[in-house]
Amino acid sequence: TCGPHSRFSRCRHRAMRNWGVLGGAAAALAAGIYVLWGPITGRKRRRRGLVPGLLNLGNTCFMNSLLQGLSSCPSFIRWLEEFTAQYRTEQDKPRDHQHLSVTLLQLLRALSCQEVPEDDVLDASCLLEVLRMNRWQISSFEEQDAHELFHVLTSSLEDERDQQPRVTHLFDVHSLEQPEITQKQISCRTRGSLPPVSNHWKSQHPFHGRLTSNMVCKHCEHQSPVRFDTFDSLSLSIPAAVWGRPMTLDHCLHHFISSESVKDVVCDNCTKIQAEGILNGQSIENQRTTFVKQLKLGKLPQCLCIHLQRLSWSNQGTPLKRHEHVQFNEFLVMDIYKYRVPSPKSSQEQLKAEQLLGTKPLFMNGASSSSSSSSFLMSPGAFPLAAFPECRAPLYLYRLMAVVVHHGDMHSGHFVTFRRAPGARSSQWLWISDESVRRASLHELFRCRAAPTV
Repeated sequence: TCGPHSRFSRCRHRAMRNWGVLGGAAAALAAGIYVLWGPITGRKRRRRGLVPGLLNLGNTCFMNSLLQGLSSCPSFIRWLEEFTAQYRTEQDKPRDHQHLSVTLLQLLRALSCQEVPEDDVLDASCLLEVLRMNRWQISSFEEQDAHELFHVLTSSLEDERDQQPRVTHLFDVHSLEQPEITQKQISCRTRGSLPPVSNHWKSQHPFHGRLTSNMVCKHCEHQSPVRFDTFDSLSLSIPAAVWGRPMTLDHCLHHFISSESVKDVVCDNCTKIQAEGILNGQSIENQRTTFVKQLKLGKLPQCLCIHLQRLSWSNQGTPLKRHEHVQFNEFLVMDIYKYRVPSPKSSQEQLKAEQLLGTKPLFMNGASSSSSSSSFLMSPGAFPLAAFPECRAPLYLYRLMAVVVHHGDMHSGHFVTFRRAPGARSSQWLWISDESVRRASLHELFRCRAAPTV
């Protein structure tokens, strides 16, 4: 016979078995939902305004960090869209993957949420493949530098822009009869000049700028002709720190354009002056004097990339990384570093023309256009113009868009990116490390030891 305790045990066993069946059914239902719709947390992450991450293919954090930074520059994406429009009119669709500009545009549009990707983590191996097709040997398993890759991309885009239409010989009947060759690719050899090149081949990318080099003789004060050199980024060295004073980005810029003495330089004017006081027919030697050299920014790019040189050398000749913290702000005024032609009348006319509202974007890097809302106009307390008394009405104003940070030493480390969230009026910052994407604050951004990309 069974007592009350035995009957209670059988009932409890039966109830637990029923709960087990219900629990198994619920687990199966949850697994089905996961398979059909994916993890719920991933879908919420995209709805909160975060951008896709990038898969690390070995040691490709240098590439991932650079792509995330470039995707936050709207002017660069617009330039790629205009530049790649030529390929949409040609009949070489199967060859689109060979063009760096097309591959780069697809990645940046996905990272800026202009195109909705299927996955929250993207694979950028297609960029490495197209670079290898352009004879760049970049390994995904070796540590590289993000700044070097930036110059690889800009130089490759310039090579793509400078490509001329293929010249076909008149006796090459077979090539001339090929239907896949478009009219733009066919030209003839004549004694005249080549056919005119369309405008999209001549357009410069937004990172293109020009430096001016000014040389003045200290003896006769004669100024040599101004020399112009192109640049894609400003690579700034960090000057020696002063005790009790924080190092700022403006200190690095002032150090970059500071004048320096160059000795033993031939001065044509001093040689000419000496020759005038000597009898005709008597040979004279070239006069060598000391010149003062100064760099200025002759043409500021639409999108300014700044790189801080943290490489130093010890007394034993070993490379070391400098870890000083360099302060920077959300806005950067470049007026005091701009070269101006020494002509008072033309300078005043240019100043009045540039100060007219609505004739140029508020920010050089396209962060806001003149057609945008006035909410981007800064109040007197929004930007510390008192720090630049000579720039009360800045003409060349940049807004910070992305920062690439390297953690580690000279031999190994990891690259991460701080960037703005997509949107012209976005004030939200993101921290991205390959696949990981999270929100960040300006306070966290300003504490990092990095070189800003604005």
